[in-house]
Amino acid sequence: MTESIASANFDPAEVAKFEAMAHRWWDPEGEFRPLHDINPVRLQWIQARRPLAGLKVLDVGCGGGILAEAMARAGAEVTGLDLADGALTVARLHSLEAGVQVDYRKGHVAELAGEMPARFDVVTCLEMLEHVPEPDAIIAACAALLKPGGDLFLSTLNRTPKAWALAVVGAEYVLGLLPRGTHDYERFLKPSEIARALRQSQLELREFAGLEYQPWRRRGRISRNLDINYLVHAQRDAAQRDAAHPGSTGTRTPGTEESPAS
Repeated sequence: MTESIASANFDPAEVAKFEAMAHRWWDPEGEFRPLHDINPVRLQWIQARRPLAGLKVLDVGCGGGILAEAMARAGAEVTGLDLADGALTVARLHSLEAGVQVDYRKGHVAELAGEMPARFDVVTCLEMLEHVPEPDAIIAACAALLKPGGDLFLSTLNRTPKAWALAVVGAEYVLGLLPRGTHDYERFLKPSEIARALRQSQLELREFAGLEYQPWRRRGRISRNLDINYLVHAQRDAAQRDAAHPGSTGTRTPGTEESPAS
């Protein structure tokens, strides 16, 4: 992937939007409150499918490091990648204060894929695909960064009327959980579109799971409902992994895991 492709596949307005809020990444009562509330269940879901201790993990679109720090605390060797200087500055400062080691880097995932192919056991890209012009290219770059048998974890928003009503109108304009303009409904992604992108990148889809947010309880919950926010698990060279770990064969059915109360 060339530098020109990488530089084209991000929206400067989206980067600027999150730059403006960078200093509030670690305020659990601020604009990023939903991310703080759902982070425990996201991490739990990932860990149940690939325990992270001792693994090399890349968090694409890491922002202020909410997920990256949590994965490092779980024992992973984590690299956080983002394009927003302000968010990365906040992430580095917070990791120093917390005593958690994370290697934060500024750059595009396509460029990193050219520099470090097949380097990571796990790649995560959560709540980012709906903010870029070409999500398929992001998935392809993530696939290139995975070692054989590596795991990719994604999350995004489904392009459904229900998602528009709750994630845009409800969350941004009625409840004020997110700043207005955080999401562009036209960029939401259907599971079928994600599945196609995974196939094109020679990744095997293992699971879709719904990710529900309950703001009145300040919890996330894993469910079978993919209508709004959903998680994705895929693998590179899954057959090779299954031969080494027979118990991991096949797709999983979503459960109803919940994050602990904040």
